[in-house]
Amino acid sequence: MTVRSIQEIIEKWAPPEIAWERDNVGLQVGDPALRVRGILVALDCTEEVVHEAARRGANLIVSHHPLLFRPLRAVSARTAEGRCVMDLARKHIALYSAHTNLDFTRGGTSFALADALHLKHQSFLRQSYALHDKIVTFVPVTHVEAVTEAMALAGAGVIGEYDHCSFRTEGRGTFRGSEHSQPALGKAGVLERVEEIRVEMSVPRRSLERVVRALKEAHPYEEVAYDVYALKNVEGDYGMGVVGTLERSVSLASFLRLVRTALGRRTLRWSASKARGIQRVAVCGGSGSELLDDAIGAGADAFVTADVRYHSFHEAAGRIALVDAGHFETEYPVVASVVRRLRHDEAVQRAGIAVRASAVSTNPVRE
Repeated sequence: MTVRSIQEIIEKWAPPEIAWERDNVGLQVGDPALRVRGILVALDCTEEVVHEAARRGANLIVSHHPLLFRPLRAVSARTAEGRCVMDLARKHIALYSAHTNLDFTRGGTSFALADALHLKHQSFLRQSYALHDKIVTFVPVTHVEAVTEAMALAGAGVIGEYDHCSFRTEGRGTFRGSEHSQPALGKAGVLERVEEIRVEMSVPRRSLERVVRALKEAHPYEEVAYDVYALKNVEGDYGMGVVGTLERSVSLASFLRLVRTALGRRTLRWSASKARGIQRVAVCGGSGSELLDDAIGAGADAFVTADVRYHSFHEAAGRIALVDAGHFETEYPVVASVVRRLRHDEAVQRAGIAVRASAVSTNPVRE
C-alpha cells in the first residue's frame, strides 16, 4: 500500500472539505507513491516523534495537528518545523495530518472524548455541513443507461445505504450545430429535435470533478450540457461536538473526578452550575468554547472542552458546569481511534502494515 492509499482510507472517514477553511490538512511531507512499511499515529509531529517512527520502522506518520500550519518562509535548522521537515526528508518518512476534518466527523475527536468519559446515546452537538451537489444532464434515450452507470461508478447517486440513485424525466432537446461542429446526431447547420432523458443525481462535492469527467467520457454528444446545483441538505456524518449521557446522575465532584481520571489530568479549570446532578454531558475536543450556547441549548448539565476564555466561565456560571480539561488531554483519545480505524481496514491487514500509537507525549504544557 502507498501513502496515497492510506490517505484515501482516512479521507473517506474524514473528508478534507469538512475541515476549517484556514486549516492545512492532507499530505504535509513526502511522496504519495511511497510504499508504506509501518504507520505511527501521534497528536503532534515533533522531532522526538520522527525519531520514534524511524526507530520503530514506520515510514508514515499520521498526526492530528498539522506540522505546517502557517506558510514557511524557510526550511532550516533554526526552527522546530524546519528541523522536522529536514529529518522527515532524510529518513524518507511521510507525514499526513487530519486536523479539523477529524474533529468534525462521526467517530472523530469529540466522539473519542465522549467514549473516554463513558457517554451513552451520543449525537452531534451542532450539525451544519452541506457537502453534496446535484448534477443534472440531458442524454439521448439510447445512451441513458451507459451515462448513468458511468456517473454512478464515479461516485454519483449514493444516498445512505443506496447507490445508483437517479431521477429521470422524458423530454425533447433541440440544438443546431455550427458549420464547424460534428454532431453525434443529425447534421451541422440543421435544427435538430431529439428525444432525451433529463437525469438528476446527487454527488458528494469531493467527487464532483470525477463525476463530470465520467459524464463527458460516456456521453455521445460533442458538447455535453449539464448543470450543478449546490444542496443545503445537512450531512448526518459531520458536525461539531458531541452530547450524550452518563449511565446515572452523579454529583459535580464525582464528575470532575471522572474527567481527571479518564483524561489523566491532575487539575481542571471549571465553574459550577445550579444543577443538582450531572448526567447529560456535552463535549468538544480541543478549543470548543464557541459551542457553549449549543451545549446549554441541548440541555447539558456539563460541558467539557479546552482553551476556555475567562469570559466564557462568566457566561456559563449558574447555567451549566463548564470544564476546561486541557487541549492535549481532550484531543489525545482520538489517537487510539485512528489506530483502530487503520488496523481494522482490510487492505491494511492484507498488506501486513503495523499501525502503532506514538509513545511520546507531545504535550508542551506542564502542571
